[in-house]
Amino acid sequence: MKEKYIVIDTETCNSLDDALVYDIGGCVIDNTGKVYETFSFVIAETYVGMKDVMATAYYAEKLPKYETALRNGERKMIRIFTAKKIIRELCEKYNVKAIMAHNMRFDYNALNTTIRYFSKSKIRFFFPYGIELWDTMKMATDTVCRTEKYKKFCLENGYVYGKNNTVRRTAEILYRYITGNNVFNEEHQGLDDTLIEKEIFVYCTSRKKKMRRKLFDKPISRPRFSVSFQWA
Repeated sequence: MKEKYIVIDTETCNSLDDALVYDIGGCVIDNTGKVYETFSFVIAETYVGMKDVMATAYYAEKLPKYETALRNGERKMIRIFTAKKIIRELCEKYNVKAIMAHNMRFDYNALNTTIRYFSKSKIRFFFPYGIELWDTMKMATDTVCRTEKYKKFCLENGYVYGKNNTVRRTAEILYRYITGNNVFNEEHQGLDDTLIEKEIFVYCTSRKKKMRRKLFDKPISRPRFSVSFQWA
């Protein structure tokens, strides 16, 4: 049997330092990217209970889409504690090896902040105890982003920043590179975004290169992403 993974993505409101989650989307996949199950949760405590904060969310203009999806049954509104329980049950059902996200550090911190806030710190961590947490941004950093082809792609399209022309590593830009679709725009909605992030995971693992996977893995070597740097 192929190992199973959960790809997760969150949308948040409030500040980046104290982000509160209102959307959790995810899919259960194997290492080929085959999807076994999906979920799309709107978190009631944030979405309904903090309407003043929701009004200032970074992607607040997308909120009407959530209303439509909720009415159509495409999304499910649940409490943060129920979301935690469902994800734990999915891990048990599929014997999930790891939960991953693109820039997992942000999702990890946001989910912990949210469940601590609404449980008044009675619950400290969102993800099931002992589950491996992976970061597809780290995977891409150590594989795709080190190639001259990706560096050239970023330079030609202006996907760089800083005086050293450091390549950008967002899921949207990586997906544009992988698919050749340079007009693709990320939805910035939980479930939709996991379906492109799983493709980044599959692409990175198919490279058969040494790379970091875990959230708290230390760099393999000094990270260097400048397009002017020539790799041996």
